[in-house]
Amino acid sequence: MPRLENTIDIKVPVNIAYNQWTQFETFPNFMSSVLQVKQLDDSHVWWQVEIGGHAIEWETEIIEQVPDDHIAWRSVSGPRHLGLVSFKHVDIHATRVHVEIEYEADMKAEVSATMTGLLEQKISEALTCYRQLLESRKRPAGGWRGRIAVGTDNAVRH
Repeated sequence: MPRLENTIDIKVPVNIAYNQWTQFETFPNFMSSVLQVKQLDDSHVWWQVEIGGHAIEWETEIIEQVPDDHIAWRSVSGPRHLGLVSFKHVDIHATRVHVEIEYEADMKAEVSATMTGLLEQKISEALTCYRQLLESRKRPAGGWRGRIAVGTDNAVRH
């Protein structure tokens, strides 16, 4: 499976960067290709995005979530992929956000390479917009501090 990675430093404390990321329904505010997101429950999220002029939708399951550290997910419908976003304390006023996404490429190699380049660009643009959003506000739109453990079906609220 092709793997995409991108990292960005944001001038906000780690809890602010993490809390904003947990507000999935706000993703269209900083991800131009995301049309709509619905949080179905603590660990399931429905996505609708536009790629190449086509609306595509899928559902993801959060398989692990540790506040101020990371969120891991996998698709349960639609295009097969899995991902991880991690949040690392740089200093009291800065956080390093790292995104990793692996996806199944079920297309010809040349189309897959073009798609990978497009996705890399979209992720880079989204992270830049995410940084601008947070650095201009200095606070998240909310936050979910629950924990989801690997191999469980239940989210644990803290």
